[in-house]
Amino acid sequence: MRDPGDWRILQQNGWYRIPVSSVNKWLKNKWPPQWIAFYHTRVFGPDKYTIQYYAKVKRIRETTRGKLFPREPENQKTSLRYYKISVEELQKLPRPIVSRRMRRIIFIPTTYERFNLAEEINDLYEGNSLEELIWRELKKHGIPAEREELIRGKSGNYFLDFAIYCHTGKLDVETDGDAWHSTKKRIASDDIRDNELETLGWRVLRFNSKQILDSMEDYCLPAITMNIKKLGGVKE
Repeated sequence: MRDPGDWRILQQNGWYRIPVSSVNKWLKNKWPPQWIAFYHTRVFGPDKYTIQYYAKVKRIRETTRGKLFPREPENQKTSLRYYKISVEELQKLPRPIVSRRMRRIIFIPTTYERFNLAEEINDLYEGNSLEELIWRELKKHGIPAEREELIRGKSGNYFLDFAIYCHTGKLDVETDGDAWHSTKKRIASDDIRDNELETLGWRVLRFNSKQILDSMEDYCLPAITMNIKKLGGVKE
């Protein structure tokens, strides 16, 4: 939620809008939602970088901006297509779901169970089994990491599995499922990605499924903590 005007519409009229192009780009097979929650950005002052409100979706229909805002003078955006999401009454969480860092968030598809259990934004992300193992271990050992951190590079956008910000550098921890990352094409793609991230100041650690499943305590965690130490410790 970036616009207080959109927030007023949601509170007073019970609907929210998402561009059809954004759904096609970011949500793909995660659409349509049964519930929707709202992340407040910095324009919301004391409520910034938190999720405090959510609602059950009543209906979704595709329409144009011109029909959503009939009093708005016609302009180049008038014909843009949106999903109008009508919701039931807004509900407030007993405690906010907070973001530790001032990060930009686009969409986070999640489950109702995860949403109810989440203490912070990163708890909402639903990764594969290897990512979930790493996440549980990082939390258990008090290592703050950002999941699915969006980094923009020359060759495209990259979503990091786990971004750890340190005093003298940045650490990217990646989980490589053997079937996904073992092809020549994928290896070449990973090399390009890693080279670009390193150019942007990231140190990349990759762990395969065997290392994560068999050597988490003996290899993966020591490698992560050693690199954090070399980078001056975690930057809170």
